[in-house]
Amino acid sequence: MPTMHSLTLFELNSLVRQVIDSTLTGEYWVEAELAEVRESRGHCYMELVQKEEHTNTPIARAQAKCWRSSWALIQPHFEHVTGQPLHAGMKVMLKVHAQFHEAFGFSWIVTDIDPTFTLGDLARRRQEIIRQLKEEGVFDLQRELQLPLFCLRIAVISSEGAAGYGDFCQQLAESGFAFSTQLFPAVMQGEQVEQSIIEALNSIYSATGTALTSEDTEPTAPFDCVVIIRGGGATADMSGFDTLALAENVAQFPLPIITGIGHDRDECVLDMVSHQRVKTPTAAAALLVDHAQQVLLRIDHAEQRIAFLAQQQLATLSTRLLALQGRIPALVSLARTRHEARIAQLQQRLAGAATRQTDKGQSQIDLLSAQLAPLTARILEKQRHQLEMLQQRATSLDPSLLLKRGYSITTLNGKTVRKATALKPGDEIVTTFEKGNVKSIVK
Repeated sequence: MPTMHSLTLFELNSLVRQVIDSTLTGEYWVEAELAEVRESRGHCYMELVQKEEHTNTPIARAQAKCWRSSWALIQPHFEHVTGQPLHAGMKVMLKVHAQFHEAFGFSWIVTDIDPTFTLGDLARRRQEIIRQLKEEGVFDLQRELQLPLFCLRIAVISSEGAAGYGDFCQQLAESGFAFSTQLFPAVMQGEQVEQSIIEALNSIYSATGTALTSEDTEPTAPFDCVVIIRGGGATADMSGFDTLALAENVAQFPLPIITGIGHDRDECVLDMVSHQRVKTPTAAAALLVDHAQQVLLRIDHAEQRIAFLAQQQLATLSTRLLALQGRIPALVSLARTRHEARIAQLQQRLAGAATRQTDKGQSQIDLLSAQLAPLTARILEKQRHQLEMLQQRATSLDPSLLLKRGYSITTLNGKTVRKATALKPGDEIVTTFEKGNVKSIVK
């Protein structure tokens, strides 16, 4: 076997590095999707992926790194422009150059990121979510709801202990209205925003459903509206409010939802589908206080209107009463005359009717009296005839007549014997004749 020249792995990797350094000398702008992003010691490590458009199957992968010196400048600029941090699933345009290290292998080194490309992709995704919501017919459902006149019971979704929530509650408390709030804690920044807010909405819906189905008291919902507020926090953490699942849950929620998530950039999808959108938690409180004040003004105006109408009505009725007072004596006299005439007429009709009824009753009595004597005689004659017939039948059934004809009657223990099978040996029987009787023993 001939002697073969071999290379060490380091020598081979050195050759690869020389080829890359000599051929891939420039920088390239590349479009890719972030499969993973993590920071360590000020450096940013990314895994890039390209997926097939229709099947979503990865067709290319690569590792990329942004060193601390570059990342310290790129990160704040990107987040300021896009309003979001880099995160998995985001599409980005990176400026990279190739680097191969004998010990660590190949990677693309990121020297710049174009935030406008990501903004365009985010805008496209937002428009796609809006299009889908409109196709489902839920985009405008919240705006079809109305805040109740007495909107005082508020379900709040916010971070527990957040300054914005405290400001919100303090402003409501200082308003002088009897607001009541209940906090449903949720994560308001980061990747858990969507699921956390949906869980809070489910908790509010469960409390509302329990109250509406309770049989112990009159069914009333425990809340008048829902407020989603986010006090402070980085503008870069707004991506969780631009999701389809959260938008669908908010759009189809049965209570009006007010959002005050504290940002000045374009509206997020959550703002678009909510009942009303304000910028900050204090603005949300101001909206509720203003609504209560408007209702109070309506009540005051209604009270004044009612008092005015009542006074008008009293004046009209007083005028009518005075007019009626002048007519009352004549009306009373006329009514009295009419009633007296009516009473006299009824008395005459009553006397005539009584006389006719008495005459009719007397005639019926005379007629019945004339019919009573013959009817009684016929009944007595009929009953007498029936009695004679019964006497004849009783006579014909007299046992003594049968004995005179030569018949006899046999008895056992005082009971008539009608058939021989009723007797048994040793029974003592009595035979009665027309004259006398005989005792016998059955053998």
